[in-house]
Amino acid sequence: MQSNRRDFFRQSFASASGLAAATMLPAELFGQGLNSTNRPEEIILQQEKRSAPKDSIRFSVIGINHSHIYGMVDSLMGGGGKIVAVYSKEPELLPNFVKRYPNIKVAKSEAEILEDDSIQLIASAAIPVDRAPLGIRVMQSGKDYMTDKPGIVTFDQLKEVKKVQKKTNRIYSIVYSERLGNPASVKAGELILSGAIGKVVQTVGLGPHRVSPNTRPDWFWDPEKAGGILCDIGSHQCDQFLFYTNSKQAEVSFSQVGNFNNPEYPKYADFGDMSVRSPHATGYIRIDWFTPNGLDTWGDGRTFILGTEGYIEMRKYIDIAGRKGGNHLFLVNQKETKYYDCSQVYMPYGEQLVSDVVNRTQTAMSQDHCFLATELALTAQKLAYKLNV
Repeated sequence: MQSNRRDFFRQSFASASGLAAATMLPAELFGQGLNSTNRPEEIILQQEKRSAPKDSIRFSVIGINHSHIYGMVDSLMGGGGKIVAVYSKEPELLPNFVKRYPNIKVAKSEAEILEDDSIQLIASAAIPVDRAPLGIRVMQSGKDYMTDKPGIVTFDQLKEVKKVQKKTNRIYSIVYSERLGNPASVKAGELILSGAIGKVVQTVGLGPHRVSPNTRPDWFWDPEKAGGILCDIGSHQCDQFLFYTNSKQAEVSFSQVGNFNNPEYPKYADFGDMSVRSPHATGYIRIDWFTPNGLDTWGDGRTFILGTEGYIEMRKYIDIAGRKGGNHLFLVNQKETKYYDCSQVYMPYGEQLVSDVVNRTQTAMSQDHCFLATELALTAQKLAYKLNV
């Protein structure tokens, strides 16, 4: 009993001493616990007042096989472009397009558009395997070219496109829309340029998609026509790695693909991941076609950008069980934690591309960057380990 009493008093004095010592610690330490629920400062970015685009071009469309063409056309029109004509080998695709753009002329052939010297640029979302050959014909006709991704699906196509682009000095612009067409991605670029997170050392890009098999055409399931998962949706992530890390050269560290859930299409892959690196940064990329039907959008795309002084997270299309809508950006650095609602951020790609066509500049995207992002995606696709599933 005497021993128990001594132990009790000893522990009591120790506890009291601990509490007294704790009162001398800086109060802010207690706000940094593992379970802190302090909310970041919330910033709702407002739409900027902008003057009308300075430059204008006349453009036409050849190939409307993917619905991305609507966003491409809208960005050009918003940036000062005037749509003139459309040609589609598949007439059944035309009614919806003409309904959206009722003043457009329906051309009888591709040649009718290519031979029109008043047209300065051609936009295309044709079947992926057809995009590069079309782009070559476009450049050879003296016009610039804007294509949906993947804009090139083989190394032979890449070699020929680069050769013709250099010879003609025309623009070959691939629309990596998960950056160029996303307001949060645009804001992330602005924050990085301002030094908000220091030097960027790594990106992690997660690009899940919903497959919706009943809506997919036959070419979608054939990698020889669609390019394969890393070549296709992986190119978005390669573009973002290069852009956010400001990398002018890069290589693929590893890549792998697998078909986990679509055995009826043995050549198809519904999962892929890869790693890339440059002399000063690394990137990890995971893409898939597994978005469940319970999600309110086609994919919960996330991008994480790590810097020496902080990091950025983007929840581009949805914040599950959180804030409504998309275009969410979170910034954490040595000074603060902030949340940005980027829904009203201006996306300059269309206006920049129109200006580039007129002024022969490279403000929307450099040609080297455009080709390197595709080269990384093609390399990853070619070298990918085939998971035995």
